[in-house]
Amino acid sequence: MIEAFASAFSGTLSAISVIFLVVLVSVFMARRGLITQTQIGGLSAATVNLFLPCLIFAKVVEHFQPSSQPGWWALPLAGIVIALVGTGLGALAFVRQLPDKRDMLPLAGMQNAGYLVLPVGMALYPDRFDTFAVYVFLFILGFNPILWSLGKILVTGNSGQKPKLRDLLTPPLVANLIGIGAAVSGAGRLLPTPVLDAVELVGTAAVPVATVVLGAVLGGISVRFRSHLGDAARAMAVKFFALPLIVVLVLLAVRLHATNPLLAEFFVIEAASAPAVGLVLQVRTYGGNEQRVGTVMFMSYVACTLALPAWVAIWRLLVQ
Repeated sequence: MIEAFASAFSGTLSAISVIFLVVLVSVFMARRGLITQTQIGGLSAATVNLFLPCLIFAKVVEHFQPSSQPGWWALPLAGIVIALVGTGLGALAFVRQLPDKRDMLPLAGMQNAGYLVLPVGMALYPDRFDTFAVYVFLFILGFNPILWSLGKILVTGNSGQKPKLRDLLTPPLVANLIGIGAAVSGAGRLLPTPVLDAVELVGTAAVPVATVVLGAVLGGISVRFRSHLGDAARAMAVKFFALPLIVVLVLLAVRLHATNPLLAEFFVIEAASAPAVGLVLQVRTYGGNEQRVGTVMFMSYVACTLALPAWVAIWRLLVQ
């Protein structure tokens, strides 16, 4: 059993080490000023407004088949449920310090559902990445509105601002909705192949650029480890232990691995992913305790390099 776990762990760690190497280099470059905040902003805007919407639209139109995936609606629902359950567990972990530390709740319960999970999927399942990517996009269809509404309120302390519709209707979400509509209606088949190929070509930049942006954002965070070690420990206990454990137990109970092993492993990866970088962007834009949020975020990504491969290895050991 130990050998099987070690084999699965090392294999997964090796696959995703490339991702974290890119993140680490980006962190270093941001710290040294080789990537400026202006450049980070430009790369982030290009990813959110162009590369990621193109990737989403192309993958959904080409590979989403509602007739052969009758339960596809469960993925957006799962995105909502996992975000709410994780945030609820965070509330239990910080119950005695609420509302002062409510910004820790989304860090404990709302994961990087796209920017981190997509490159992980590309590394682990290169031959099945198209299907994996569709799972990601359907999942974030439900997850992102929670992140940009409840997550924003909690991590910024609301800052006297209510979530706006334009905050929820992001370009990736719109591309997702249009792509699903085209796939369901059959309109996607009417698109000329060169047009779809051009959109997909632009979308291929999304994963590598998003990985660089992820590292650059982490590199620009102001951290103070000693002051927030206790907060980080509790948030990470939820993020990398309690939430993945619950998801694994539910998956075993419904035996999803017997009918769709890739989807089951996708849920494990989502549950064990590090917190959403969007939470840091929200604090920078709308206010909040940037140092506390940034410190916990940074420590969580360091821990994720071991926690994510560990949970994938545990899952494979349980279902082999």
